[in-house]
Amino acid sequence: MKIESYIRIVAGSMVLLSVALAYAVSPWWLWLAVLVALNLIQSVFTGFCPAELVLRKLGVGKDREMPAHPGA
Repeated sequence: MKIESYIRIVAGSMVLLSVALAYAVSPWWLWLAVLVALNLIQSVFTGFCPAELVLRKLGVGKDREMPAHPGA
């Protein structure tokens, strides 16, 4: 999978977590969903995404395929 797919998974999970916490704990948790949405919007314009930095440091999204052997 590409790193963009993992970012979408993380963002969607954070929104679902926010809604669940808002329902179970406090409506203030909806601010988490707002922050996730604002981050997604700003990343389109700036190219900076904190989730991408974290995922890359964890090694997520790197190609798992072996490179072709030269001369083969």
